[in-house]
Amino acid sequence: MTEDLIIQTIEPVTHDLGGFKVHRTLPSRPRTMVGPFIFFDQMGPARLDIGTGIDVRPHPHINLATVTYLYAGAIDHRDSIGTFATIEPGAVNLMTAGSGIVHSERSPSAERAIGPELSGIQTWLALPEADEEMDAAFEHVAAADLPIVQSGGATARIIMGELWGAAAPTTTYAGTIYADIALAPGASIPVDPGADERAVYVSMGEASLDGLRLEPMTLYVLRPGIAATLRSEQGGRVILCGGEAFATPRHVWWNFVSSSRDRINQAKQDWTAGNFPKVPGDDKEWIPIPEVPKTVSYP
Repeated sequence: MTEDLIIQTIEPVTHDLGGFKVHRTLPSRPRTMVGPFIFFDQMGPARLDIGTGIDVRPHPHINLATVTYLYAGAIDHRDSIGTFATIEPGAVNLMTAGSGIVHSERSPSAERAIGPELSGIQTWLALPEADEEMDAAFEHVAAADLPIVQSGGATARIIMGELWGAAAPTTTYAGTIYADIALAPGASIPVDPGADERAVYVSMGEASLDGLRLEPMTLYVLRPGIAATLRSEQGGRVILCGGEAFATPRHVWWNFVSSSRDRINQAKQDWTAGNFPKVPGDDKEWIPIPEVPKTVSYP
């Protein structure tokens, strides 16, 4: 049965960032991308100490779009095109790096005062070659503006793309599907069979796919075109993601994604030389380029 439904299972690499953990399934040695998704992190869940918070200092990106989606907590986003936006649960922050952007992510002061919660999914989407060097952009989509689909006791919020006949207003550059599915105890929902490449990921609780138990924090790449049903006996949270298959490979090194290794090498030189723009209101600190990055592709 597994071979009929699942073509690849990707277990996470877990990084302890001091106070919270991040579970990463893309990129991995077995697979770099699922549709345009080239990076898939689950942050937390965690409760940080009072007076502390997350402080991701300014750092650069090129040739990708980042998507931040929270289950709990809040994050202040600042970037080099002048954006300041606070993301809260159920909303989407879409930051398009294009030719280059720098941003920081920090816990708001109100969250620090009570001990911040942190729980959510952060993904990166590779851009089509024609859009890799587009101007940087930022888009915040409120939770109330994302469509909700309800079926069989399941509630699915469409984060990007079109699923089950409902379309999110979030900008896409390549064909993309992305949904947060909350399964009540005993609930079920059919997995939309569209898209070239699809994957499911249990972020909380438990779920199964046509009777196959899905391990938490594991990315399951589905066989193209299969129709299957997600179910949960005790309740769970599942991410469905994917989209069109890219015809040309993408390379990943640290925070840089590109179809060109030379472009990534140029970005390394530019960050080291201080040639990227600064983040207004957060320009006193930055993350230095690592000698050995934790995020790389495996050609």
